[in-house]
Amino acid sequence: MAKNGTNKKKKIIIFSALGVLLVIVIIAVIIGSNKDEIIVVQTEKIARRTLTQVVEATGKIQPQTQVKINAEVSGEIIALPVEEGDAVTKGQLLVRIKPDTYEAQRDQSVANLNRTKAMLVQRQADFRKVESEYTRQQELFRKGLISESDLESIKSTYEVAKANVDAARFDVQNAEANLTRAREDLNKTAIYSPINGVVTQRISKVGERVSGSSFMQGTEIMTVSDLSVMEARVEVNENDVVLINIGDTARIDVDAYPDRLFNATVYQIANTAMTKGLGTQEEVTNFEVRLIIATEGEMFRPGMSCAAKIETETRRDVLSVPLQSVTTREKKRVDKGEGVDDEEEEFSEVQIEGVTDRKESRKEKPQEVIFVIREGLARKIPVKTGISSDTYIEILEGVEEGMEVVTGSYRAISRELDDSTTVRIDNSLGRGKFFSNEGK
Repeated sequence: MAKNGTNKKKKIIIFSALGVLLVIVIIAVIIGSNKDEIIVVQTEKIARRTLTQVVEATGKIQPQTQVKINAEVSGEIIALPVEEGDAVTKGQLLVRIKPDTYEAQRDQSVANLNRTKAMLVQRQADFRKVESEYTRQQELFRKGLISESDLESIKSTYEVAKANVDAARFDVQNAEANLTRAREDLNKTAIYSPINGVVTQRISKVGERVSGSSFMQGTEIMTVSDLSVMEARVEVNENDVVLINIGDTARIDVDAYPDRLFNATVYQIANTAMTKGLGTQEEVTNFEVRLIIATEGEMFRPGMSCAAKIETETRRDVLSVPLQSVTTREKKRVDKGEGVDDEEEEFSEVQIEGVTDRKESRKEKPQEVIFVIREGLARKIPVKTGISSDTYIEILEGVEEGMEVVTGSYRAISRELDDSTTVRIDNSLGRGKFFSNEGK
């Protein structure tokens, strides 16, 4: 019996100890859960820098001067003395179209002109004869030897003869115009290069028939380009094109030359937009911007892909922070009194031409903020930003030089940090690791 009592006491002591230990663990967990979570961040000092705002765009390399050679008359190509890639000089023969038909038209026009000139000579002779008779009849009328009706009759004959001479002159002018046109058509059967350049594309072949006229664009035969002056034609988003001005400098990265950057200058900005995917969710509105490349163009070929970084503005000695340091936070709503809940939306009604426009009076844009470190705590500071480079953004209001700004991690800046959040600085991760974990 004594032995059983001793065992009972031992069990009671053991269970009591376990119960106390369990209570201690629960209390420790509760206390620990009430403590502020410490967030690990990376920082750097706010400093003054020179920032250059850059607009990036992609496009193609093209010659600044490029001429499409089209047929202006119809016929069969009988000569193409140049091949694609050949260098040509201004005035060099590029294409010859069979001229037989146009030579016949020219000869016919020459014959018609000669006929009308002969007719003019005949009309002029008739007119001189009638004119002489008209002069004689006038003298007889003044002497009273003929009647007025006889004079009117010869006068009518005189005016008809004069009109015939004028008509013959017009026929000559018309025949001369037809001859000029026939000669021009004949001349158009031989096409010469309008510029010094290179045949960058040859579409037609000897023996093919081409069509052309004065009223519509004829068959395209080839393209001649001046490769000594090349340009980059890039597409810039509608939000960025307003930042670009004529004369802005740029750096061109051509895919074919990955280890080189080429200097360029903006010389033309399109006034009309190019819209892709109209009416779809992928709709994009861009404007074409053309940049003259400073380097000699012989190393480029039309159609090469390129990317441009256009430097739109530079500001020196401005306060700046890393781009990733700036984030946004919603502004907190303020209770405006009884009957208005913090989560309620207030509306105002605006009457415009009989239409009631309900607008949210309290809708505001998210506020741009950064987080700085003070005494181990993150402090949220609203800021006003300016231009930005690839890595830094200008801060116009809200900070001072030397402040320690949070630069990472992405999760901490965008989601976890708030005013007075406890943090621990660990800059051993480095910015490279920060970017590699960005968005995780």
